[in-house]
Amino acid sequence: MRHIGRYEIVGLLGQGGMSVVYKVRLPLIQKVEALKLFRPHPNLIALLGEEEIKKRFLAEAKIIASLRHPHIVDIKDFDQVEGRPFFLMDYYCNNLGLMMGESYQLEQPSRKLPPDKALWYIRQTLEGLARLHQAEIVHRDIKPFNLLITDEDLVKISDFGLSRLRGEMMVTPSNLKVGSPYYAAPEQEENPNLVDARADLYAVGVVLYRLLLGFLPLEPLKKPSRFHDELDKTWDDFLFRAMAPKREQRFNSAREMIGALDELAKVWESGKDRICLEAETGGNRYPMTENGQGRRRSRPVKMGLTQARDYFGLDALWRPYRYSRKAFRLGKEQTIFDRTTNLVWQRAGSDFPLNRFQIQGYLDQLNRTGLAGLSDWRLPTIDELLSILEPVSRRDESCIPPLFDRRKRSLWSADRRSYVSAWTVDAELGFVSHQDFDCYNFVRAVSSARGGQDQNLNKAAPQVNPAPKEATRTKSPR
Repeated sequence: MRHIGRYEIVGLLGQGGMSVVYKVRLPLIQKVEALKLFRPHPNLIALLGEEEIKKRFLAEAKIIASLRHPHIVDIKDFDQVEGRPFFLMDYYCNNLGLMMGESYQLEQPSRKLPPDKALWYIRQTLEGLARLHQAEIVHRDIKPFNLLITDEDLVKISDFGLSRLRGEMMVTPSNLKVGSPYYAAPEQEENPNLVDARADLYAVGVVLYRLLLGFLPLEPLKKPSRFHDELDKTWDDFLFRAMAPKREQRFNSAREMIGALDELAKVWESGKDRICLEAETGGNRYPMTENGQGRRRSRPVKMGLTQARDYFGLDALWRPYRYSRKAFRLGKEQTIFDRTTNLVWQRAGSDFPLNRFQIQGYLDQLNRTGLAGLSDWRLPTIDELLSILEPVSRRDESCIPPLFDRRKRSLWSADRRSYVSAWTVDAELGFVSHQDFDCYNFVRAVSSARGGQDQNLNKAAPQVNPAPKEATRTKSPR
């Protein structure tokens, strides 16, 4: 099957018990979207019957279509092909599970997010849930992979296949689990038909716990403040209430939980003053290790998934094993010169995220205008992008203003994974990933300094150390 109705199939995005999700392209305008097609698994048909499953599929479409909210996915179209219903949604390349590096082996460690970033995503999730719960809908499957992240860094709650309307009693065999292990509330595992909004709030608490610590809240539950230098008892109290085994002990509503989260954010903001003061007086908080000096590989490669980690020198969570010492100097026209690699970088990069097909036009424009007097601007390799990364786990991360613009988080590299995907670097969280050419990421172009250009860049501005002596407070992501 190469088409579903009038939509051209581009690739497979995922498959569940009830449906399969395809990446599709719209005719004529060539826009890429996500299409969810009813195709139940034989095992689920044996448990529930195809008519019951189709009823739930249609209910999911109606739920999404009835809601208009910035943090809930939209339905763009609904139709059927050969008796199978399907609906169309916006296609997003990223989700919170990918950002965390969560795998299907849930007990494995994942990447931690800075507290500011975790608060940013969790608040948006709660806003979306507040809208759902007002409509008397319980999602019942809140987890990182169901929290899509847009190009503008906004959360979109997705996958309503397990959602329950108030008063609805679904026929569910006792051996069919509703929800995801570790994220489902205890009462949901016992009787999924009797859950209320507090089951979703429990799952949000689990997500926040994992975002902050990089592991799940397994029994016996450990206090977050024991494992994270920047967290105190206020965080412990919030998370323990959110994940209380008895729902009567949790927050009563998403709106109440948002209020408590805002108070937590205020305490966190005020606590940064202490953290930043310690950063000023605590010596070197930037433990860089030598990773060789001189130039990095500039020639692009095509590197498959199985070899990429070893080839790029990455750990199990796709972060660099080692970080390079930097010798940055601010250059003219918002550029940065690194004396250790003799590379000149854009300090910010493209104003907007671009898909892979738009990159060359942007680079051509830089070279036509001769940014900083250079005319060989190009897309950097993974090796070159890794040379400007710094560890993201330093204690004073919230205090030191970044030399590069971290709002341009996800960056394209020149290295390809396949003929339709390329390797990327998350400059904020410090890991390597890959995305399809249709995805939108920023470009931070690089150029090789030569001769007199090198000397001019050296004189352009004083050297900038990765860790300035005086620490300055920064605000949250938004």
